[in-house]
Amino acid sequence: MDHKETAVQYFQSGFNCAQSVFAAYADELGLQKDHALKISTGFGGGMARLQKTCGAVTGSFMVLGLKYGKDSDGDDSARDKTYKLVRIFADRFTAQHGTLECSKLMGCDLNTPEGQLYSREYNLHANVCTQCIKTAAVLLDELLKSSE
Repeated sequence: MDHKETAVQYFQSGFNCAQSVFAAYADELGLQKDHALKISTGFGGGMARLQKTCGAVTGSFMVLGLKYGKDSDGDDSARDKTYKLVRIFADRFTAQHGTLECSKLMGCDLNTPEGQLYSREYNLHANVCTQCIKTAAVLLDELLKSSE
């Protein structure tokens, strides 16, 4: 199973978008899946349902940080590489979806009864969120492959 399929499977099993993306890469990057799931819990729904930056995006940023991030004082090249890859990812995701913002991707406020009804009526989690998760995994695979 590839990362995209794994991430979608996590999402369909009840994990949020950030958890689904981050956990799909955890093992191969040396992080236990249960730790990845816990770390990324608060990032779902655009960060705790604040509907800010999409959880699939923040989960991807965590993957890039885990792979390339700065882990020692003075390792500014690792920070710079991570920042560069995060920006590339963000640009590519935005090019495909028009925004990084959960509320705009969903087209409703999930914190209101009307927004929740709209989300259920249009099955937004299955449609919008799943597509964002798939995009995130594809973009991550491209970046991880080209950055080695």
